[in-house]
Amino acid sequence: MRKLANEELGRIGVDEFRTAAKIPLVVVLDDIRSLNNVGSAFRTSDAFRVEKIYLCGITGTPPHRDIQKTALGATDSVEWEYIENTEELITKQKREGYTVLAVEQAEGSKMLDHFSIAPSKKYSLVFGNEVFGVDQRVVDLCDDVIEIPQEGTKHSLNISVSMGIVLWDFWKSLRHY
Repeated sequence: MRKLANEELGRIGVDEFRTAAKIPLVVVLDDIRSLNNVGSAFRTSDAFRVEKIYLCGITGTPPHRDIQKTALGATDSVEWEYIENTEELITKQKREGYTVLAVEQAEGSKMLDHFSIAPSKKYSLVFGNEVFGVDQRVVDLCDDVIEIPQEGTKHSLNISVSMGIVLWDFWKSLRHY
């Protein structure tokens, strides 16, 4: 088996990405402190053609070299917006017809492998701070909470790993292009 060169991967360019069909999903980063995690969020969102990223609270914004280091240019392809107040954003998204889901460990959360993704809906996924998770006030506003099943000794995953798992799962169900 021969490894493919980048030129052989058939990737679209930034301009084509901006006009290409996206999955009906936005990502909300709630108080993410690591700029490397923000960059990773951009790169993962590019890979799965997410509509938009909302950077909220203390979450850093491009341009910044630490974001660029992991985003590898995805800040140019993925649409993004800074919104200071996550709660106001969630309220607005719900009015716009998004099903808003916190990715968190909570009472009554639905395990990702048992959550039914409806291809006819549009979703907003909220990822929280590396130490404190999604703020409780934000969780209270969400339509539901989804949790990644874990069976090891640790109680959490890095946000970039969590995003990869959850976005992959949603992409499989929402991709219609």
